Amino acid sequence: MNKMMLKAGVFALSVISVSVMAKVTPEEAARLGQDLTPMGAEMAGNADGSIPAWTGGYSVDANGDVPARPADPFADDEILFTITRDNLDEHRDMLSPGQVAMFNKYPDYKMNIYPTRRTAAYPQEVYDVVKKNAVNAEMVAGGNGLDNFDRHVPFPIPQNGLEVIWNHVTRYRGGAVTRLVNQFPVLENGDFVPVLLRESLVFPEYMQSGREEADDNVLFYFLQEVLAPSRLTGTVLLVHETINQVREGRRAWLYNAGQRRVRRAPNVAYDGPGTASDGLRTSDGLDMYNGAPDKYNWELVGKREMYIGYNNYKLMDTNLSYDDIINAGHLNQDLIRYEKHRVWEVKATLKDGERHIYSTRHMFIDEDTWTASVIDHYDGRGELWRVAEAYNSQFYHHDTPWMAAEALYDLNSGRYIVLGLANEESSYMDFDIEPERSDFSTSALRRMGIR
Repeated sequence: MNKMMLKAGVFALSVISVSVMAKVTPEEAARLGQDLTPMGAEMAGNADGSIPAWTGGYSVDANGDVPARPADPFADDEILFTITRDNLDEHRDMLSPGQVAMFNKYPDYKMNIYPTRRTAAYPQEVYDVVKKNAVNAEMVAGGNGLDNFDRHVPFPIPQNGLEVIWNHVTRYRGGAVTRLVNQFPVLENGDFVPVLLRESLVFPEYMQSGREEADDNVLFYFLQEVLAPSRLTGTVLLVHETINQVREGRRAWLYNAGQRRVRRAPNVAYDGPGTASDGLRTSDGLDMYNGAPDKYNWELVGKREMYIGYNNYKLMDTNLSYDDIINAGHLNQDLIRYEKHRVWEVKATLKDGERHIYSTRHMFIDEDTWTASVIDHYDGRGELWRVAEAYNSQFYHHDTPWMAAEALYDLNSGRYIVLGLANEESSYMDFDIEPERSDFSTSALRRMGIR
């Protein structure tokens, strides 16, 4: 009876009007930095010690030049055990249905489980902003936007599923960063052609002039340029992501090298095709999930323990080639590190009257970083279709948790797409850029496409 009452209470929180469940009291916010981490995770470890307490994360002060790719600080860690199809039933309760399906589809699939390292650490200014948000931030009517919000993580003590999703969408990934990475649409036989991308992500507060009136409703600026292969070179995408999406939706523009003009791109949202993804990713599937949440009902299932990709420094090793990492069916699982972490579990169900290729998204969001770390995607018939995994890593010289890569596996076709690898590139992540607003204008978009 108690379990039934608990489930009923969680469900009630998930469906209650989101305009009611928002900011918390100062007394509740005082828990941040006490029994909760400054980002809202449980500071204590779990009962059996397999998840340790959070003690500040892993941060390294840089002296001199900072390497673009952080070295693996846990290279000497030994594998605790390996999950295979043979012992899957022993570990099923620590996996998502989609992760289980990967074992069932691929006989050679495995997961190497390592000791849990709670490495997440952020700059103090981010902790200060999050604590302020806890007592101020609110969702606008319907939950499709934010008010009284500053930069990152509006709801560190979430009370419904939509608040958890907003935390993922707004989480800190460095204030201003440019990265050179590849996207790989992989055929069933393992063949691939890399798509080289230069991407910039900038929050207005980290512009040279800081946030201005022009940025009043801008969450962040995103610029994506295709550098290879030659048939796609010159395609450039510009996005101004908005905070209050009731007042104004996402602004997006696309420069197409063939047409040699800039045009508005309203299809860069929801289930519009992702850039150069060969139909394997939707626009709202980048960064695991992004964009307006209005097409779904969001149910907060609760919190649970789970094996997710974490501290994946091997995937950044320049001694590895893309052929070493990318196999037929899935990535080389010998190179991926999984750890047990607590995650928020959220189910998104398509609203009546709305259209999207995914009828349900079953999400598992890391409590320490608010990163959606596993997402199971279901088609219109309610059948499990695609499985997404984030391979989290701490960029410890910059106090920035992000991903070494993300992958989306199609269980029907045997194809998959992976984004974020840069092992064969001369450069990678640059957290020290000094952007200007003009860098994210349509004029800049046109200049980038022409050169």
